[in-house]
Amino acid sequence: MLKGKTIVLGVTGGIACFKAAALASMLVKQHATVQVIMTENATKFITPLTFEQLTGQKALTDTFDRNFQHSVEHVAVADRADLVLIAPATANIIAKLAHGLADDMLTTTVLACDCPKAIAPAMNTKMYENPVTQDNLAILRRYGWEVAEPASGHLACGAEGKGRLPEPEELLELCLHAIAREKDLSGKRVLVTAGPTREALDPVRYLTNRSSGRMGYAIAKAAARRGAEVTLVSGPTSLPRPRYMEIVDIESAQEMFEAVTSRAPDMDIIIKAAAVADYRPADVAEDKIKKKDGDLSIPLERTRDILGTLGQQKREGQFLCGFSMETRDLIENSRKKLTKKNLDMVAANNVKVEGAGFGVETNVLTLITAEGEKELPLMSKDAAADALLDAILERM
Repeated sequence: MLKGKTIVLGVTGGIACFKAAALASMLVKQHATVQVIMTENATKFITPLTFEQLTGQKALTDTFDRNFQHSVEHVAVADRADLVLIAPATANIIAKLAHGLADDMLTTTVLACDCPKAIAPAMNTKMYENPVTQDNLAILRRYGWEVAEPASGHLACGAEGKGRLPEPEELLELCLHAIAREKDLSGKRVLVTAGPTREALDPVRYLTNRSSGRMGYAIAKAAARRGAEVTLVSGPTSLPRPRYMEIVDIESAQEMFEAVTSRAPDMDIIIKAAAVADYRPADVAEDKIKKKDGDLSIPLERTRDILGTLGQQKREGQFLCGFSMETRDLIENSRKKLTKKNLDMVAANNVKVEGAGFGVETNVLTLITAEGEKELPLMSKDAAADALLDAILERM
């Protein structure tokens, strides 16, 4: 996702440097060029050679160690940067950057950068909560910096509290959100549904399905990376909660119906990727149903049709995309849904096709509109999410 992008990763002195090494590796796997700049204190915790081996780039520490012929190095690095991320960031570097001090390779380079900038503080809780540090972070935010809030937990100093560097996966998402995609959905409000629903049978049992929520989460994250204001209505999943969006947690089909239909009028794009139960138990037992001899029958009743309701109430200019998961007659069944529910697009897949079922990292989608079908190859759900959004933008 970061091919062709250059990220300046600033590393300052702290035990959390080891997480910066993991992050550098992750960024390289996303095909980014990672230029590490270390403060002198950072080299006491981790060697420049570690980052050089991970990134294939010389880790810079000295302002006067010219690496670019006939150029001032810190300016040359700044000119190439698509994103600056300082992680971990000490209270000292935060203070320097907030007040424009430039007395080493990192601060002089950052001062010359006009690209997006982000900082991830990591320090003792009292240092982080000190009003001076908080004022300095407020100054950076005012200048357009994104501040990654530190996590809470056991700190290297032995204290418990806020001050841990976020995990590398969270910092990677910050980078992806900042520069992975063009902001071609900026100004658009996008609602995405994801995951299964659970329909209660008694206090300890429920009816559900095999949906993991991965496809819907991938779409929501992709839309946020492209600048959209995203609302994710999610059934129960074990997936990490994505950032940069409003998340509405629901459990039953009725709860999803209410969450979606109440927000729908304000949305520009609605993508219904959730696997919503078509039926629920007609009666929910107040106590656990006890085992008995013989068979047990469970009367079911229809849940409310969310997609059909959205199609009936769709306003002019609003784009409505539904998902159709089939086991046979994929095109025929999906076209019926497209027409019956007044949709602009159906993203259809056959769960019997290898790589297209529940609980896997890939999908095989066929995008169906009134004009025709577009078959996508087997791809990751992240890639499929972007391909779906590309198709929606083309139609809009």
